[in-house]
Amino acid sequence: MKKILLVAALAMMSAAAFAQQKFAYVNFTELVQLMPEADQARATIDASTKEASETYQAMADEFNTKYQQYQQKASTWTQAIRETKEKELTDIQQRIQEFNQTVQAELQQQQQQLMAPLYKKAQDTIEKLAKDGGYVFVFDQTTALYIDPAQADDLTAAARKALSIPADRTMESLQKELQAKAEQMQQ
Repeated sequence: MKKILLVAALAMMSAAAFAQQKFAYVNFTELVQLMPEADQARATIDASTKEASETYQAMADEFNTKYQQYQQKASTWTQAIRETKEKELTDIQQRIQEFNQTVQAELQQQQQQLMAPLYKKAQDTIEKLAKDGGYVFVFDQTTALYIDPAQADDLTAAARKALSIPADRTMESLQKELQAKAEQMQQ
């Protein structure tokens, strides 16, 4: 009987301790994407992507020009000239493929390098807010299946302030900015 009472008392104390723990959530993706530093990272990535695209286009133009020349003159060339031109076209195609593979890997690596400090800064900010607020767990709103707002606090606004994200900056406004830039680049 004493053991049952002891176990019940321990269970009630554990439940009471658990009930006193504080939980919070944030929208981590929003924080990282809206950080002022993310704009500079995106600009750097966009510039690198544009440069890579221009280089790729120049290589494709070279191939197209030489291929058109080959099609127009192939019937008048000797076998040796035709074979040399065909090898040249094959080499250009191979260079284009190698360039495309290499540049895609480099752009991905650049993006990871530029974004890593932003992720760390956001993570550190959330950890500081959690410790200062006495929170035991902070969940990412975008990956949680369910969060009861009555039992957890939303730290996103406090994190936005700590990360110097303007109050009027939203994911929707960011999407509009990015779309406007994309349209401007196409013109």
